[in-house]
Amino acid sequence: MRLHDALIGCLLAILGIAVLISVSQYPAIPGQNVGPSAFPGTLAVLLLVCSGLLIWRGLRDGRSQAIIAFGAWIASPRHVLNVVAVIGGLLFYIFCADIIGFIPIGIIILSVLFFCLGVRPLLILPVALVATLVIHTIFYKLLRVPLPWGIMQGMIW
Repeated sequence: MRLHDALIGCLLAILGIAVLISVSQYPAIPGQNVGPSAFPGTLAVLLLVCSGLLIWRGLRDGRSQAIIAFGAWIASPRHVLNVVAVIGGLLFYIFCADIIGFIPIGIIILSVLFFCLGVRPLLILPVALVATLVIHTIFYKLLRVPLPWGIMQGMIW
């Protein structure tokens, strides 16, 4: 799928404006010129400049170009299934992670994605289990990101 450059530029401009509005409400640090809004605000301004250039280039070069052009993959049921599986997995995690927990959901999502992508059946469950535990360890222990335990809450040691 290909989006027109002007459309992408508009979407990025909206994102840049949203970031600027958000960081404008960050509190200032007394006695310092640089506060918590400096870095994200600078990135948002750079994003606005780049999105302006993208909009200009899109309008200059692509008047005859379609706003949205789908690739040949859209006619392939297997490729469409893969896209739906990824989006479905993300939505499943968003809505069910607090109830079910990161580890069971990670194993389920990875197993479904591996199956859709044609991984050998004997490898699906072991790789999904190991990958989920490695990801959980990295986020929970090293990065100290609290991941939801869900139904495993009573099983934690």
